Amino acid sequence: MVRDHSPILRACWQQRIEDAWHERRIVWLSGPRRLGKTTLARTLGDVEYFDCDLPSVRRDADDTEAFLRRHRGQRIVLDEIHRLGDPSGLLKVAADHFPDVHVLATGSSTLGASARFRDTLAGRKRTVQLSPVLLRELPAFGVISPEKRLLHGGLPEHLWAERVPAADFGEWTEAFWARDVLELFAIGKRYSFLRFLELLWAQSGGLCELTSFTAACEASRQTLANYLDIFAATGVVHVLRPFAKHPARELVAMPKVYAFDTGFVCHARSIDSLRPDDKGGLFEHLVLDELLFEVGPEHLHFWRDKQRHEIDFVWTPRGRAPVAIECKWRAGQFDPAAAQSFARLHPRAACWVVAQDRTGWIERQHGSLKVVECGIGDLPELIAAHRA
Repeated sequence: MVRDHSPILRACWQQRIEDAWHERRIVWLSGPRRLGKTTLARTLGDVEYFDCDLPSVRRDADDTEAFLRRHRGQRIVLDEIHRLGDPSGLLKVAADHFPDVHVLATGSSTLGASARFRDTLAGRKRTVQLSPVLLRELPAFGVISPEKRLLHGGLPEHLWAERVPAADFGEWTEAFWARDVLELFAIGKRYSFLRFLELLWAQSGGLCELTSFTAACEASRQTLANYLDIFAATGVVHVLRPFAKHPARELVAMPKVYAFDTGFVCHARSIDSLRPDDKGGLFEHLVLDELLFEVGPEHLHFWRDKQRHEIDFVWTPRGRAPVAIECKWRAGQFDPAAAQSFARLHPRAACWVVAQDRTGWIERQHGSLKVVECGIGDLPELIAAHRA
């Protein structure tokens, strides 16, 4: 693929940042490395961009008040803000004393995960969590095949590559360890930490029983629990908790863990070409990305009962009935048994099936269960209608 090297305008994310700026003047653009945070920040309109990797910018920002005073009435981007001496302090001063300055800050995912950063800016910022390229964004990136998005993943440079960039995945992991993790966290055993991450990516979308990893990772259950918290805080995995209202009949504690990107899942599983059986589970990750964009992580769960019936995702909007969401590569692969079990315990719930081969949405009846089948592109409309 020969591509135009001009920046891709990721309109949905640009709008998300604009909306966040309407709510708070400080916006933290987060997400794992190489998702395109810098490129996105530079495509925003009417902003002044500062690369905090540059010594001249760091010197300029040392006097926080003078720096912010020079940019009154402006929207500024502070890229790689963790390179400043006191990034949290600068953002706090901007929030508290410069009401006419809007700041978009990007930086190491570990900065956003730090207790000082969270505590200092509590109530003062909005966070926009950038994801890998969404399925709706593929046309803008010149990619037609959703299968390529599954195999290569959604880091822009990986998506553009002609072949699966196998070496890049290892380099990414090394950079995550050296430049993100070691800056903030006291991790004693590199092998255990990265081995656990690799195994989580390999079984992405599965239940996470920490004890089952202790031997392979040469670490205690508590150590692995601490590592999992770090992975979630830095955005390299998504941890979903079970939805349960009937503890005697439903799973209540064990989480499911998803890798942040399908390319890393394929790499961890040594997949270099997709088989039919690979597509459904990987497609589940793309649906999760869309759901995280539309509804956020706080109200997303999964469901499993003691008979091992399982629902991929359960959305629990405030003040509305829950929605059971099943993901299928082909709509015809849907088996209603799990949804019917869920409906017996949660009769007010809605049920949606999101399928790659579906465009538009239709209702189908499976006995007493009404199911809405839709394409992934129909989720925003369905979510808005359910909220209304």
